[in-house]
Order: sequence, then C-alpha cells, then structure tokens
Amino acid sequence: MHSEDWPFHFFTAAFGPRGWSWRWPEGEGARPRQGDALTVAILRVLKERPRTGPEIVDALEQRVGPSAASAATVYPTLQLLDDLGHVRVVESEGKRVYHITPAGEAFLEEHREPKEDVFEWVRGAGGALAELGHVVARLATAAYHQASRSEAAVKRVVEILRRAADEIEQLR
Repeated sequence: MHSEDWPFHFFTAAFGPRGWSWRWPEGEGARPRQGDALTVAILRVLKERPRTGPEIVDALEQRVGPSAASAATVYPTLQLLDDLGHVRVVESEGKRVYHITPAGEAFLEEHREPKEDVFEWVRGAGGALAELGHVVARLATAAYHQASRSEAAVKRVVEILRRAADEIEQLR
C-alpha cells in the first residue's frame, strides 16, 4: 500500500464488513450478517490453504464474481479477522500470507452453513453493494486528497459531506 493511500484504506475499513447489516433469507437457524458471510467465505478459502491477499481476492472472485469480492471489501475484512485473532499473518519472501487460526476455525464452526449458501449470499449482495463501495471509496479518496491541501479545503470538504449525509439520511 502506498503511504498516500492510507486515508482511502482507513475510510473504507470504517465502512467495511461490520457496517453491513442485511440478513440472510429466512430459514432454519440464525444466518450471519453480510459482513459475517464475507468473513465466513474468506475463512473457508483460507481453510483450504494459506494464501496471500491477492490469492484470496482471486479465489473469492472465482466463486462469487469480481463485483462482490474486491480488494476494497476483502482487505478491510482481513484486517478485522487479524484484529479478532481469526487469522494470523506470516511474512514469507516479502509477501503477507494469511493463515486461519483455531479461533477462525471456531468462528467457522459457529457459522456452519452449506458452502454454496455463503458464496451465493456474498455474490447476491455484491452488485449494488459493490457499486456503493466503489463510490464511497472514490469519495474518501477525493475528500482526503482535497482536505490535505489546506485548512480552508478541510472546512469546505466537511461542509459538502455534511450536506450529502443530510440528504442521504432524508431517504428514510
């Protein structure tokens, strides 16, 4: 990650996996939230074998498609999984390799669902949600870029974002 990209990654992490709250279709047993579904999908991929970030993204794209499994959603989820102790990161030949931990395996056991269901749910939520994620990421990048120019720019960006948030909240 380039140092000038840190605000983007910080901002997208704030809107990452735990920010989604849609529920699985009604059925037997409690269904994980969308963020949990992506978490389960990532952990299932890692249970197959340890992988680098790009390998995880590729494996998920093969199962759910590129619109649902992008770096903008996978990397914040990996950071969350690391923070929770569900994965550990090992540096190997200059690459970060993610390994599932016993805590990650326990999480998988708690969220046991048919493999296809998890990947189908992530795929199904990806379209509009992925578009929203890309727009929010673009907004974050532009906002931090402009705000880094001056104090006046910060005030102007905050003003614009407050108006946008107010307008979005009116959609209820």
